[in-house]
Amino acid sequence: MSALVWNLFSFILALGILITVHEFGHFWVARRNGVLVKRFSIGFGKALFRWRDRQGTEFVIAMIPLGGYVRMLDDRFDPVLPQFKDLAFNQKNVRQRMAIIAAGPLANFLFAILVLWFMYMIGVPEARPVIADIRAGSIAAEARVGEQQQIVAVNGRTASDVRAVNLLLVEQLGRNEITLQLEHRQTGQQTEATLNTTTWQFDPDRQTIFDSLGIELMMPKILTSLAQVEASSPAENAGLLAGDTIVEINQQMINNWSELTEWIQNNPGEALDFSILRQGERLTLTVTPGQRQTADGFSQGYIGIVPEVSDWPEGIRYVQRHNPLAALQVGVHQTWQLTRLSFSMIGKFIFGDVSVRHLSGPISIAQGAGTTASIGLIAFLSFLALISVNLGVINLLPLPILDGGHLMYMVVELIRGKPVSEKAQEIGFRIGAMVLLLLMGIALLNDISRL
Repeated sequence: MSALVWNLFSFILALGILITVHEFGHFWVARRNGVLVKRFSIGFGKALFRWRDRQGTEFVIAMIPLGGYVRMLDDRFDPVLPQFKDLAFNQKNVRQRMAIIAAGPLANFLFAILVLWFMYMIGVPEARPVIADIRAGSIAAEARVGEQQQIVAVNGRTASDVRAVNLLLVEQLGRNEITLQLEHRQTGQQTEATLNTTTWQFDPDRQTIFDSLGIELMMPKILTSLAQVEASSPAENAGLLAGDTIVEINQQMINNWSELTEWIQNNPGEALDFSILRQGERLTLTVTPGQRQTADGFSQGYIGIVPEVSDWPEGIRYVQRHNPLAALQVGVHQTWQLTRLSFSMIGKFIFGDVSVRHLSGPISIAQGAGTTASIGLIAFLSFLALISVNLGVINLLPLPILDGGHLMYMVVELIRGKPVSEKAQEIGFRIGAMVLLLLMGIALLNDISRL
């Protein structure tokens, strides 16, 4: 199955699950509050499948899988006989309506907890955040962060694995300093290091959060030997084969993968002399990198190769597995951490600490779904939990077209004792739609620029 088809299938599967969860939240609470649900639709457009239950709700799976909705009886839009008025959404009191609207995002948060609970009962492969090296002149070097130390907390928040530390560091974007609690791997001695991050620059399209601080963790090494050469690529056209080891470019020694990629990316269209080892024999090949545009509009070279990767260092990799109660606690904690991070990142976008260039849209989500699905069940479930939390958070934003906007109007109604006027709501919906379309357009352009 091609990467495009696999990504598309994984995207539709992930989105279908998350939309169903979200809309089921609205549906379930609406029914518990005595509201007649006319339609429960997954997707928009032409109905592919439809059926009705005993209570008259039409269930639909539609052609365009980019959303969904629950259509409730509402006498502002539907002709309703007097004896059925109490089944209409708008006839319920404001607290009931708020519960129905809030149930969608809440369902996404509960789903994330359940997914994470299941994951940590099965067992999640993790890596200890042990420092292997510090880049000279970096933020970490200036703070005198040492090698062979494990990061155990970030600004007082504890973490035992790379993923957790990564999330905590991302949350610190925009701060002027970060305090790391460290524990030496051999001696167990604990120390603190305060990073001066006033000049910190992080580009997630080009580096990891650790790279941006000058920290190299103990992980498998990316080698200069080739695991794969892409078909019809500049590398294949030049005669490079899987198994080749690149040792020199233009008579300059290549010590690591970073040096190799720097040569390639900085020389698009320029012929380079590659000295390689092939089955013990030294050969020289001329390779001319192709050219492609980066998100910033610059030209960058590429040749179409995939490196080999070494094994994990001893003692770094482990499996985090818990009993059902402990796994549930981890699920709740991680869902809260992801929720806090999502709201924090929205604030950083608003105040300019994070560039809108890093917004991601459906293409990036599809690629992420496809990649995690190809890695395995645990990775795909982790992706589902992350996107579910993000979907819940986004829907709580006070934009009138989203659940959060409806809740905002209902809070005003609760305070004033009467609903917001139809005209004011209509103006708000239009503004909300424009803002949402603008953000979606930026995210989609960002996706295209990353292709």
